[in-house]
Amino acid sequence: MKVGLVVNPVAGVGGRVGLKGSDGAEVQARAFALGAVPQAAERATVALAELRARRPEVSVLTVAGAMGEAAARAAGIVPEVVFAAADPTSAADTIAAARALAPQVDLLLFAGGDGTARDVLEAVGDGAGDAVGDALPVLGIPTGVKMHSAVFAVNPRAAGEVAASYSRLRDAEVVDRVDGSPQLFGYLRVPDVPARVQQRKMGSSGVTPDAVSGIAAELRSLVAPGELLILGPGTTTRAIAGVWGVDVPVLGVNVLQDAKLLAADVTADQLLRLVAETPARIALTPIGGQGFLLGRGNQQLSPEVLRAVGLDRLHVVATEAKVVALGGRPLLVDTGDDALDRAFPRYVRVGTGWRRTILYPLNNPLNSLQNNPQNNSLNERQS
Repeated sequence: MKVGLVVNPVAGVGGRVGLKGSDGAEVQARAFALGAVPQAAERATVALAELRARRPEVSVLTVAGAMGEAAARAAGIVPEVVFAAADPTSAADTIAAARALAPQVDLLLFAGGDGTARDVLEAVGDGAGDAVGDALPVLGIPTGVKMHSAVFAVNPRAAGEVAASYSRLRDAEVVDRVDGSPQLFGYLRVPDVPARVQQRKMGSSGVTPDAVSGIAAELRSLVAPGELLILGPGTTTRAIAGVWGVDVPVLGVNVLQDAKLLAADVTADQLLRLVAETPARIALTPIGGQGFLLGRGNQQLSPEVLRAVGLDRLHVVATEAKVVALGGRPLLVDTGDDALDRAFPRYVRVGTGWRRTILYPLNNPLNSLQNNPQNNSLNERQS
């Protein structure tokens, strides 16, 4: 088995520092000025270590240095370097590297976000932005900020598991935000493993304060005077704030105190300082269609912040329509901390109105990852 690897070394640097993405030299420079620490290579290493544990004979072809070679060696793999990129790297390097690797591998792994997925699409798509029947299978290791596209594994370990063993393929959407709105760019062919490969984010039909007034009243009753309420991003949480007459950015993580805005668009470090001084609660709404609670667009809620607040003080909220739209698919978490991810319960309470909650499953793929290279294909195990 020959696997290609392309790592976007700066993917996701904007997440914990409160930026809405990591594309572009200006955004990256701002992220580093705010103290961002790259994590793409580390997450790629986790995926490769899982792959190597399951398929010790795997050959990895990759790019020199930070675009793949370093992550492979950190995973205990001696890769074949077939491309060298400029320093600093750019989208053009990702495209050129993917094109160089594509004819030589059975599967192309890429570590990045939606912008990186667009680059891979340009490199290996059919020119019209669509996957074709004999297109090279690809799979994203999630290291970006948003990751709206349906081409990513649900977490890095799942990426390694899927790469090691899959039997079917499907065409999956590549989606990215343009001027604040999601746009479909085309399709890539990815392994068809529903429990391990995420769905595309589905847009909201528009949530009004009236639709969430009961949820807002329930949350207000839970938060003691003086406590902080950290609102994750989303139209649902923004509408909840609107019930209290507070206008918050839809894509940011925001902090309220006594139903008033205390801080908007906070970073992980700012949150950690705030919750160290004052008791807090967190209100999150799942991403429509995907079901992610953590790890997609809200990396400001870092493992350190979550531990400081406490998982028992994390409240999941959603309209009944959003829950129905999930189609029974479980909720997901990908905090970047395996131990913390495993600490989440199998079922979480979802507040859907005043004194209305439902128990909803939360699927943690880490709990079922077994480093057994003799396993049958994932599709066979799931059936």
